[in-house]
Amino acid sequence: MEYGPVIPVLRMFDIGKAREFYVGFLGGTVDWEHRFEPELPLYMQISLGRLKLHLSEHHGDASPGASVRIGVSDVVTLHAGLRARNYGFARPGIETKPWGFDEVTVADPFGNRLIFFAPTEGQAAHAAD
Repeated sequence: MEYGPVIPVLRMFDIGKAREFYVGFLGGTVDWEHRFEPELPLYMQISLGRLKLHLSEHHGDASPGASVRIGVSDVVTLHAGLRARNYGFARPGIETKPWGFDEVTVADPFGNRLIFFAPTEGQAAHAAD
């Protein structure tokens, strides 16, 4: 059995804030948007490189306050890029965790947490554990 990519669905409540955070701050791109009718909730896909995230205004799609762990190749470079954007609602730091990972955690405007991680020096063999 081989599994495909995992695409988290995160709840959003404000399209402008979602774009400001996911496109402006994180540097993602909007791949597509869908509404069943013009006045109905939006469902859209954001890409950050190979990472795909689905954002939904639909009540039943997801609960706000989710956490998503996202492996990255270089936490230091990611951190520097985020700090350079001077986003007014987040100034993330880098935390070294005792289980062997460096992490940068950011919360979106809807209470969802994105935890970007990479193995601390010497822990690369355990990156997927």
